[in-house]
Amino acid sequence: MTSMQTSRARRRSLGVAVTAAGLLATLLAAGPASATPDPGDLVRGASQNAATAAGAGRELAPGEIPGQDEIVHSGNIKPLANIPSTDPNGINSDLAFQGKYAYAGSYSGFTIYDIGNPKAPEKITEVLCPGGQNDISVDGDLLFLSTDSSRSDDSCNSVSQPATEKSSWEGIRIFDIKDKKNPKYVKSVETACGSHTHTLVPGGRDVYLYVSSYSPNDAFPDCKPPHDGISVVKVPKKNPTRAAVVAFPVLFPDGGNPGGPTNPGVSKTTGCHDITVLPSKNLAAGACMGDGLLFDISKPEAPRVIDRVQDNVNFSFWHSATFNERADKVVFTDELGGGGGATCNEATGPTRGADGIYEITGRADQRKLVFKSYFKIPRLQADTENCVAHNGSLIPVGGGRDIMVQAWYQGGISVWEFTDSTKPKEIGYFERGPLTTDRLGLGGSWSAYYYNGHIYSNDIVKGLDVLRLDDWRTDSAKWVRLDRLNVQSQPEYR
Repeated sequence: MTSMQTSRARRRSLGVAVTAAGLLATLLAAGPASATPDPGDLVRGASQNAATAAGAGRELAPGEIPGQDEIVHSGNIKPLANIPSTDPNGINSDLAFQGKYAYAGSYSGFTIYDIGNPKAPEKITEVLCPGGQNDISVDGDLLFLSTDSSRSDDSCNSVSQPATEKSSWEGIRIFDIKDKKNPKYVKSVETACGSHTHTLVPGGRDVYLYVSSYSPNDAFPDCKPPHDGISVVKVPKKNPTRAAVVAFPVLFPDGGNPGGPTNPGVSKTTGCHDITVLPSKNLAAGACMGDGLLFDISKPEAPRVIDRVQDNVNFSFWHSATFNERADKVVFTDELGGGGGATCNEATGPTRGADGIYEITGRADQRKLVFKSYFKIPRLQADTENCVAHNGSLIPVGGGRDIMVQAWYQGGISVWEFTDSTKPKEIGYFERGPLTTDRLGLGGSWSAYYYNGHIYSNDIVKGLDVLRLDDWRTDSAKWVRLDRLNVQSQPEYR
């Protein structure tokens, strides 16, 4: 979710390579061995007691950094519940929702929660199936996991194996979740360079997965350069065992952003990190390392690029994207430091490791992405806290307002408004103080999403948080009810 070279000679996001100390060689370090420490070396020793759960908290004074593990939040946000992680060495990742259930990925597998009562969520089951970073989505009785770490085989009993070995596997795993207490693994699909993230494109008889992966290497039999596109996986809903790669559309015929030394500090584009689709408009926005894309998905097996932008001054790694409700803006995130660096401080400043707000002008194939401003949380973080823009979702407020909630790792959770594209502002927050005070730690909110009246966050080490937002600017969203939310498959809110 990336920057910096690590084990597999790939650039990973915090699901992966982390600057500062090269954090994520993880339980998944595939490829030639490297001298990067396990993320646990930097995280553990930090308290994970339940006293940091819901209920406590106060507002921050200007410029204040809270104490270790201390909960602070704005007056319009109330913590309701926390379910602590049961794996002390695990790394929690993304979230998806369907009905009264939340599905939480982790590097160990995935967990299903019953969130029918947001004040008292319950863990239904935990499935062990190691793989980085286990990006997750759901559709009906099917659950999809991304594996972007070279494994000995496609089973849930696999172990790390160098990507230099032809027999190694990585890609998409598919589960049947009709029985929430007993999910069944039904199919795998191997994809070129693995699956760092995937985006579900809903359909009638079939669903498609846009698989994002990157950092090829001539030494990797299944991940050789050039790797200038995405894998498209077609999944028949009634027979998911027939799922298969059906296309590999090239998005960068010119090779994409060359990165350094041409553009110092910018990632070379060798694929995409994440894609958000807006099916109601046949649009998608791609965050592709050194490039941001707008493309047409009216033919899901053949997405077509409409416009492409770069920011070779302030963006390091284009990480994710979010459309506003009217589909005339896109927020792109920059994951400076790969998610493992302390970049929410005065030294880094307000325009790096931030969000970039772009307006969409023109029509049809003449549409263009036009930069307007940056947004970064105004709360300074300690130099021991990994912090950078990460996963968030729109809050469906309607009325012409643009408001979203977003995770910032140890920077916590931010609710911010970009109705005026040139003057974004934070209107609410929740965060915990540093995990560690003597060394750089790895933790905080990986994903923070709004679903059916509440904010849900998957904290890397603290587990599932549930928050309530009470603000006149967002109250209308409480009336919006969805039967499913895969955030990168952005719904048209009504």
